[in-house]
Amino acid sequence: MMTTDQPVTSPSARCDGAVAHHSLLRHPFYLAWSDGTLPVAALKDYARDYGIFIRTVAAGWEAVGESHVAGIEEGHAEVWANTFAAGLETQVDGPQTEEVTTLVDTASALFADRVTALGALYAFESQQPYTAQSKLRGLREHYQQLPECCGEYFRLHTDDFDEPALLSEHMNALSSAEADRAVAACERLSVALHDALSGLYAPHKN
Repeated sequence: MMTTDQPVTSPSARCDGAVAHHSLLRHPFYLAWSDGTLPVAALKDYARDYGIFIRTVAAGWEAVGESHVAGIEEGHAEVWANTFAAGLETQVDGPQTEEVTTLVDTASALFADRVTALGALYAFESQQPYTAQSKLRGLREHYQQLPECCGEYFRLHTDDFDEPALLSEHMNALSSAEADRAVAACERLSVALHDALSGLYAPHKN
């Protein structure tokens, strides 16, 4: 009986497919931010609500066993609150957007388990350098009236490729069953992240 070796797609490559299908960089919210048509009021809502999700990220890193990275993420959440949110004269609170509440609840559930935390974190961290570059450029080109400190959180993440690489390494060492769980978690958080932007954008569409 003849057999043909079939290429095995890595968990991280499978996650890349799920992330691409729900790309944040192509979401109308970020596109409007990039071209300067997103109202400052929408940025303010984003800073207030989405900051709650940013605060959950450290727990995910703790779950995967990377306490050092978790500590860095706790600091980054403070940067978000003290520069981006404060610069927009708001504070991290709520969230007041239903879809962001769903995102926070979804992330908290997935970040409670090492395997699902790996996939869920990858959904966020693999996109963050690219979205940070886009958002920082948008702030600099179109929102000069805002304090310069508003871009600090994004500046910190423009070349942050080490974290998704670390998650990829961990995921690619999982068993087949664990890999399936991680990929499912990545897909689930990718959807929740995308939906959160939709919820934030809805009140501010032209």
